[in-house]
Amino acid sequence: MEKIFTRPKSLKNAVFHYCPGCGHSIVHRLICEIIDELNIQDKTIGVPPPGCSVFAYYYFDVDMIECPHGRGGAVATGIKRAAPDSVVFTYQGDGDLAAIGTAETLHAANRGENITAVFINNAVYGMTGGQMAPTTMLGMKTTTSPYGRDPEFDGHPIKMSEIIGQVEGACYVERVAVNTPANIRRAKRALKKAFQNQLDGKGYSLVEILSPCPTNWKMSPVDSWKWVDDVMSKKFPLGTIKDTTGKTHAD
Repeated sequence: MEKIFTRPKSLKNAVFHYCPGCGHSIVHRLICEIIDELNIQDKTIGVPPPGCSVFAYYYFDVDMIECPHGRGGAVATGIKRAAPDSVVFTYQGDGDLAAIGTAETLHAANRGENITAVFINNAVYGMTGGQMAPTTMLGMKTTTSPYGRDPEFDGHPIKMSEIIGQVEGACYVERVAVNTPANIRRAKRALKKAFQNQLDGKGYSLVEILSPCPTNWKMSPVDSWKWVDDVMSKKFPLGTIKDTTGKTHAD
């Protein structure tokens, strides 16, 4: 129990700026716990995007390199190739990874770049005012789809993990959530596996995380966590989408 109340060494002693009920703070802590457990703090480099997590460098006590919107996969590729002994992870939202950064993400995966991608999917553009994202659910109201997402006009939600799972360079793709204690434990196991894959030189790993956004969903935190189970995970099913590593989750 003591570990639960102990701040990970690689997590700075700073107050999160995220909204109540947001999943970013949970994911930040999970990543930092993994960095500590794998003893890789001194060689980890994070690549955060613009967006709600733009200030990730306030919280991660590792080297961080901010990059232009959508270019996380390209910047991480450059870092890893220049410093192959480093452990490089991108931290990207659905606008960053699934919209403006689709090309960089897909081609980094296809090349099998030995990096770890953390993909936060909250089905909306969180920082810029709650506009429709590539992952916005059908019928979901946003500032740019006030009557609900219409498939004939707006298209369908994009399943990026399933797309990435099709390219040969991706070794591991899993979708998890952080809305319940059980799901949080599964998310940590998936993230740890993704980082271990990089240490083992396996290639490109992506972990998609369904994360509540109570503010832009216009819900209470409790209702937003329930919505992940009742609605979001029906369109974006949790589970392993691709795994060529031949290893189970590391606890």
